[in-house]
Amino acid sequence: MKKVILLVLFPIFISSENSPFVELPPQHIIEQPIVIAPKPIDNLISALIHVESRGIDSAIGDKHLGEPSIGVLQIRPIMVREVNRICKKLGLKQRFTLKDRFDRQKSIHMFTIWKGYHHKDDNFEAIARSWNGGPRWRKIKRTEKYWDKVEKQLNN
Repeated sequence: MKKVILLVLFPIFISSENSPFVELPPQHIIEQPIVIAPKPIDNLISALIHVESRGIDSAIGDKHLGEPSIGVLQIRPIMVREVNRICKKLGLKQRFTLKDRFDRQKSIHMFTIWKGYHHKDDNFEAIARSWNGGPRWRKIKRTEKYWDKVEKQLNN
C-alpha cells in the first residue's frame, strides 16, 4: 500500500517545484435546466387528440351513426363498455361513464387502459389504426389514411 501511495504522490512532488501541494484548477460548474422528455406514448396521445378533435374536449363526431363519438379522443359508447370490461377483468375498481368522454383526463385514462390491455407491445401504427378501425383494423383501408395523419402529427 505504501508503494502505491508513493507512486501516486511522487509525480506531484516532482512537478510542484519543491512544494508538497499542488494547486488544482477551479472546477467550473455549469448549471443547466433539467429537461424531462415526454414519454413516447404521450406523443402518440397528443397526435391522436389532434387528429380526432383538434384538442376540443367537447367535440362530438359521427352523429349520423346513432351513437356519436365524443371528446378529445372521439370515444364511442362501445369503447367505454370495453374499457369497463377490461377494468373488471383486471380487478380494477375504476369504471367509466358515457359522460366521462367529455373529460380529457378520463378519456386519456380510458385510452391507456385499452392500449395497455390490447396493444401492450405494439408499435404506434398498430395502436393508432386499431383505435380508428377496431379489432379488424388490418383489413380496413381507411385506417392507413388515418395512420398517415397521425404520423404527420408525430413528426411535427
